Amino acid sequence: MKYVDGFVLPVPKKNLKAYARIASQAGKVWMEHGALEYRECAGEDLKVKWGTGFPKLAKLKSGETVIFAWIVYKSRKHRDQVNAKVMKDPRLNEMMKDQEMPFDPKRMAYGGFEVLVDM
Repeated sequence: MKYVDGFVLPVPKKNLKAYARIASQAGKVWMEHGALEYRECAGEDLKVKWGTGFPKLAKLKSGETVIFAWIVYKSRKHRDQVNAKVMKDPRLNEMMKDQEMPFDPKRMAYGGFEVLVDM
């Protein structure tokens, strides 16, 4: 059964280009180490009429948008193997070296999910 790491995080709109640059580099690392899919999406239509919208969920501040992201793996075991390789990859540390993060990582929500429906 496929497995997904999911992420929701607020990013200042003024930092979206910097965030996209880092996400593109990170995505290449994950894909090279075996991830099946890597997606990073910026909120665009976030005014919902029912339920809890992402702005409320992510406790957005003025000038921020939401990033909704996910990485797909073959299984939980595969995810753990890929992430172990990714965390040892020196390119991740090099990316962040001498660079301020374009978002507050303490406000990021994430977790691992078993796929229930796959069409």
